[in-house]
Amino acid sequence: MRLNELLREIQYNRLVLPKEEVDVRGINIDSRLVKEGDMFIAIKGTQTDGHEYIAMAEEKGAVAIVCENMPERQNPDVAYINLADAQSVAGILATTFYNKPTQKLKLVGVTGTNGKTTIATLLYELFRRMGHKCGLLSTVCNYIDGTTYPSTHTTPDAISLNKLLSQMADAGCEYAFMEVSSHALAQHRIAGLEFAGGIFTNLTRDHMDFHETMENYLKAKKSFFDNLPRNAFAITNIDDKNGPVMVQNCRGDIKSYSTRTLCDYKAKLVETHLDGMILEFNNREFSTLLTGRFNISNLLAIYATAIELGKEPEEVLCVLSALKPVSGRFESLHSKDGITAIVDYAHTPDAVKSILGTVKEVMRGNGKIITVVGAGGNRDKGKRPIMAVEAVKNSDRVIFTSDNPRNEEPQDIINDMLAGLNDEQRRNVLSITDRKEAIRTACTLAQKGDVVVVAGKGHEDYQEIKGVKHHFDDKEVIREIFNI
Repeated sequence: MRLNELLREIQYNRLVLPKEEVDVRGINIDSRLVKEGDMFIAIKGTQTDGHEYIAMAEEKGAVAIVCENMPERQNPDVAYINLADAQSVAGILATTFYNKPTQKLKLVGVTGTNGKTTIATLLYELFRRMGHKCGLLSTVCNYIDGTTYPSTHTTPDAISLNKLLSQMADAGCEYAFMEVSSHALAQHRIAGLEFAGGIFTNLTRDHMDFHETMENYLKAKKSFFDNLPRNAFAITNIDDKNGPVMVQNCRGDIKSYSTRTLCDYKAKLVETHLDGMILEFNNREFSTLLTGRFNISNLLAIYATAIELGKEPEEVLCVLSALKPVSGRFESLHSKDGITAIVDYAHTPDAVKSILGTVKEVMRGNGKIITVVGAGGNRDKGKRPIMAVEAVKNSDRVIFTSDNPRNEEPQDIINDMLAGLNDEQRRNVLSITDRKEAIRTACTLAQKGDVVVVAGKGHEDYQEIKGVKHHFDDKEVIREIFNI
């Protein structure tokens, strides 16, 4: 693509051009990936500053450099585009380079603290079962009409994101569903994308290591709805106090969903079990293989989205009934001795409370709840004691263990969790840093009719220790212990 075409929607302070016309063959924010003919965007990130790698990018054949600070030495054969904020324009440059893929398909974004993966994934499954080619961008995995692409972030960087969306459009996908993280919003990764609709799930404490305050966290989420176009729909959860706030300045068609109050899409719980529920959506009854009040909200958001995209209610509910839980999201395994294990990605105080509350509601006092839980290293330390309190309040026995300790000492993380408990609460807690041993101990303590909840890692098949990822899968460990 010619450089002048690529820059047509960008405001810049200074443009230095070589004598020859510049043709851009690729676009990158990682200097290690730069190839001959590429544009390199130097972004000042939280860990590294892309300006330090401009010379490397030029050596690898970059023909254009986007930067906030012009390099002292400039290559006469390279174009330099100087502007105020390179990060904010990366998405616009990427979507222009990839020929605006979101104009060729209907993109729906899901944002909130919890529920994003379940909603985005089941929307993808729903529409595929209804005969459409679809794409999915999620924490667990990215899909292009059935073909899998590994996922490293909840929302990919702007370049990778637009490349994937372009591949979806080229593959004939009619719809794409994606998780939109608060990091991605704060870092403008979705800039330039055109959304057909957006969904808000809920907002509880998370990512304070990045956003620092709940106000900043809320503002990041709200910016998604502020920027939706007039022809888009915005579906918000009014059971969450932040639901109405999210859409205050939204120009799109606003719809609400709730399990408690008057709204556009209303749900009622008829019957619940560990392996499913019977629900009523807008006076239509159906069964689902998912469990938990949080999943009622998730399913309702999915139902509302499908209707807003033009689908018939009866067809949507029929297909929803057949959908299975997403990997590592309230996923149950059963031993031959009558013990149930629930594996879930719950890694925030609210998520831990919701998961355990669901188990208590279903069990109705029959059997004990034994919870295995940890907290991630090098992340928001403030949520650790809060998670600990929620785990202890809603369980009969708790084992604190390692999650992904990353570069922290596992016992230090556990000590932060223990700091939130009083002496009486601590008497009900075991601390076992080895996660496999912690799960084994919980299963050993359990008797027929008991439920072991293993929280925090869900779908993840690794454990990160001292910067190294080791294979570890909660479900594999449980199957080995249960001999199933």
